[in-house]
Amino acid sequence: MIDVHCHLNLHAFDTDYDAVIDRALSSSVTAIINTGTSLASSKKAVQLAHQYDQLYAIVGIHPHHADKTDAVFEGELSDNWKEDLHTLAQDAKVVGIGEIGLDYFRYQSNGIVEKTLQEEVFIAQIELAHTVNKPLQIHNRLAGEDVIDVLKRHRHLLRQHNPGMFHCFAGSMDVLHDALDLGFMIGFDGNITYPGLAPKETVSLSDIARHTPLDHIVVETDSPFLTPVPHRGKRNEPQYVILVAEYLARLHNVSTDEMDAITTKNARQLFGL
Repeated sequence: MIDVHCHLNLHAFDTDYDAVIDRALSSSVTAIINTGTSLASSKKAVQLAHQYDQLYAIVGIHPHHADKTDAVFEGELSDNWKEDLHTLAQDAKVVGIGEIGLDYFRYQSNGIVEKTLQEEVFIAQIELAHTVNKPLQIHNRLAGEDVIDVLKRHRHLLRQHNPGMFHCFAGSMDVLHDALDLGFMIGFDGNITYPGLAPKETVSLSDIARHTPLDHIVVETDSPFLTPVPHRGKRNEPQYVILVAEYLARLHNVSTDEMDAITTKNARQLFGL
């Protein structure tokens, strides 16, 4: 089992990331991919990847941070973010560029970053992924149509095979079908185990998962966020990716072992593991 997206590089794991990693690797998890959301967290993801053979990194600027790329952020200057990110992206343990994309949801801690600026930073990182020949890890919240529009306009920069994945997919069936047509994998997280619809969404994650072909599914935790049932309300960890796979297996009427084998194969093909 491969957790293709988590954040052991965030402060929630500052005191015990070693124990968290050991718990995951002692279960059914064979590889963990830490994803950056800023220069600082991307650097931490790379550092962690070099401490464990089974850890890998994805580096990038989250759309929430698109307005902080020319300022002091998380204790460091970001005015040369493109050059710094390009240097990080060439590391042997970096397997993708992300999480990048668009986000139109208003959070208490972070309002909606100006949409044009989000798109500029998104496109710059698509160009970077093309330069270093690595797949994209897409963040989309309430912006699916615009994300698809950007990807279609820059289709010539996408890898012909395995262009990337949509992290924690949510949105309409049309966005799903467009993402699949572009060749993207679809990532599902612990929130697929939650009842009802996500805020401001119109299609359930279970319905989306049922309409996603098995050969396009990957599993993730987004730790420390989106903890699956029955641990919801506690800090999420990579070891819980098995719970996501179990839920998806029931939706697709296959065994958990089969879902494990399929999603592991998908992840290895996508990220070259």
